[in-house]
Amino acid sequence: MAYRYGEYHDGPDPLAPPYDVRAALDEMGDAILSGSTPVHALRDLLKRGLPGRPDHRGLDDMLREVRRRRRELRERGRLDGTLERARALLDKAIGQERAELFPDPSDDARMREAELDSLPEDTASAIQQLSDYEWRSAAARQTFEELRALLRQEVLDSQFQGMRQALANPDPAAMERIRRMMSDLNDMLEKDARGEHTQEDFDRFMDEYGDLFPERPRNLEQLVDALARRAAATQRMLASLTPRQREELANLINQTLEQAGLAEQMRRLGEQLYARRPDLAWNTPERITGEEPMGMADAVTALAELADLTQLEAALRQDYPGARLDDIDEAAIRRALGRSAVDDLEALKRVERELEEQGYLVRRRGKLELTPKAVRRLGETALRRVFTSLEAGRRGDHDQHDAGSAGELTGSSRPWRFGDEQPIDVVRTLVNGIRNGGGRSGSVRLSVEDFEVAETERRSAAAVCLLVDLSYSMALRGTWAAAKETALALQTLVASKFPQDAVQIVGFSNYARVLQPDELAGLDWDMVQGTNLHHALLIAGRHLDRHPDFEPVVLVVTDGEPTAHLMRNGQPAFEWPPSRETLELTLAEVDKMTRRRATINVFMLAADERLREFVDEVARRNGGRVFSPSAERLGEYVVSDFLRQRRTRR
Repeated sequence: MAYRYGEYHDGPDPLAPPYDVRAALDEMGDAILSGSTPVHALRDLLKRGLPGRPDHRGLDDMLREVRRRRRELRERGRLDGTLERARALLDKAIGQERAELFPDPSDDARMREAELDSLPEDTASAIQQLSDYEWRSAAARQTFEELRALLRQEVLDSQFQGMRQALANPDPAAMERIRRMMSDLNDMLEKDARGEHTQEDFDRFMDEYGDLFPERPRNLEQLVDALARRAAATQRMLASLTPRQREELANLINQTLEQAGLAEQMRRLGEQLYARRPDLAWNTPERITGEEPMGMADAVTALAELADLTQLEAALRQDYPGARLDDIDEAAIRRALGRSAVDDLEALKRVERELEEQGYLVRRRGKLELTPKAVRRLGETALRRVFTSLEAGRRGDHDQHDAGSAGELTGSSRPWRFGDEQPIDVVRTLVNGIRNGGGRSGSVRLSVEDFEVAETERRSAAAVCLLVDLSYSMALRGTWAAAKETALALQTLVASKFPQDAVQIVGFSNYARVLQPDELAGLDWDMVQGTNLHHALLIAGRHLDRHPDFEPVVLVVTDGEPTAHLMRNGQPAFEWPPSRETLELTLAEVDKMTRRRATINVFMLAADERLREFVDEVARRNGGRVFSPSAERLGEYVVSDFLRQRRTRR
């Protein structure tokens, strides 16, 4: 056997590695940290398309293509093309007949001319009146037969796409076969309505008449869908014409069906299709602005495609409650945009599915939420961005290389020095002895210079408090996302690099509360009045008191001066400008932090003069520092300051 190998064309490469959904989660994380919900962040991601995959279209790309295609169809042509062509053929046949009658001086010729003169203006009525007329002119008779064949083809092809070629042959047997097909089709639909239809019935029907249905439906439901879409498009085409055009074309359709012996079967079929698909826009007019006339069958095809595109546009927008990618009809995507669009849609569905299956998203009571795994990933990403922005050489680690045998091994070694308490690196020591010639006699002789010790570091524990302003002004100033990302980065840094540390993140607005790591990413700002730093410092103080032997680290991120404090009854008291009591109580907690040896570093996100005066007073009392970073560099400032404190305070 001969084998040929080539590029795989029928869909995406089945051997391609799976898409890394972590990049998608990182994209979502930016929106979530800015205040978006997970469901909206996922929707926006799917609209933009897959990050790092420019060859794949997102929903917005598909939506633009659908809208462009709709504009093209609307500008394709006029809907009265069949009427116009029928009128032209009718006028041609009458002209040919008059040319034949004019030389004849007989009374019969004059009577025929009078009959032609009395024809009604309505095209359908004129054709009906001439159906029994005995043409003198052979050319006129041929033109009139051409007119009737045109109407027969256009009418039936508008209902059954693909009939045009079947009707091109004037053989009466072809017309009789279509009558049998319609009768069998109606019988099959009625049998299905009674619950008696089987797939074998449909297969036998397609074996006999499958050449008349180019869509090649695989079951009765698909056949009904195709026929109903065209039937509804025919009704929309009629509704889109002027009243006079509508009446003329409807009469032509009815007349053609009567002459073909299909009127009753078509009526039965129309009733059954409407009963099965009443959801289709059966009588909704369409606005068509083209100049070129279209035949009836082409117009119906265009209107059916327009209806598909309208439904597809609504599904691609995904702007209704409970919207899912599964709502998008793949068959409609294939018809409108081709096979490649189906592959792009499947790639988007795979991302949505993988985010849930790989444990990054979970649906609880119909609501999409981030899992702890996703929050950890967002924290790692935030920390990676922070370290990327830090200057080289400012790694901020706080190793103490003379930590002795109680320290943690770093994996490196160095020559032994007098007084070292680190463990001996036996392997490197022996290797050094052999290299220096101490192994020539079969045994290894060691000198002082051969000894190496394993480097260790001692990581002293710290009690870390990050106090984050949750007030509404943080959102108004555009600093909210940066504050959340900074909190996530610090939480991740402590959890990964300093697991011995005890970190607590406190959010404060009118009240203060401890924030759990899993709720940081989806946390929203508080639309309340008050910046209760007093309460936040109280909570932070209790955290430090629970870890008296830990190094205290207190970091405050805020964009406003304290405007609230906690009263004895547990209620917050708000006043702006800040009351004297609020400032005194807040500064009293600052003094307590100072007595705990906790340095408070404040990261000020606004240039307000009153805030500047307050934080300067905090720095004077406590000895801490004040930073004024931009929102983009907040994470860099907080993380590097935390690392600096952990290096210098042993």
